[in-house]
Amino acid sequence: MLTNGRVIGRREAFFLTASIVVGLCWSVWITKCVSTPPAVHLVFARPGLTAYMRADPNGHVEYEWRPLSKISTYLRQAVVVAEDDQFFAHQGYDWKAIKLAARVNMKRGRFSHGGSTITMQLARNLYLSPEKSLSRKLKEFLIALKLERTLSKERILELYLNVVEWGNGIYGAEAAARHYFGKFAKDLSKDEAAYLASILPRPRFYDRRRGSQFSQKRAAVIKNRL
Repeated sequence: MLTNGRVIGRREAFFLTASIVVGLCWSVWITKCVSTPPAVHLVFARPGLTAYMRADPNGHVEYEWRPLSKISTYLRQAVVVAEDDQFFAHQGYDWKAIKLAARVNMKRGRFSHGGSTITMQLARNLYLSPEKSLSRKLKEFLIALKLERTLSKERILELYLNVVEWGNGIYGAEAAARHYFGKFAKDLSKDEAAYLASILPRPRFYDRRRGSQFSQKRAAVIKNRL
């Protein structure tokens, strides 16, 4: 093989080729991580089935869109209190929550906590998978920044409340209100809203264990902050 007018041996040629292949693979991986889907259409359009809904193991999902005005004020407040109390102040990420999650992950020796804001959770639900990895976390972060630049806080909250998972095959506030309480999302009481917010970290788990001691205690804390 010739390079810069010099003949190189097989060993050098192998390492040169390997370096090129590794470089290309690394470039593809970086491009895949940093490329993000468009968000302008979400200003007015409903997202339809999300990545989480399409990947739901039940094969069937309950989901019905409701504008923010048709969702209980108690539920809006309870979700912000429970999931992201700095939602209306940050730009899509919360460094304190991220640093706390990093300390927990280091202590446990595995990637179990992500420190996600509501905007980051929306990004994950809309476009990504439930897997926990650094590459997915990076993409989640970048999509969240785009969502914050494109959408109002009220629109982000409206989208989140309509697509977030609330149980086995249950997505959005309307489906959750009917599934757990047999009523419309706009009619949820303070107690009911606090309960729904309390189970968001592990909705499928608590869907099977309704009224658990942990969810009741967490719901009481959330209710007291409303």
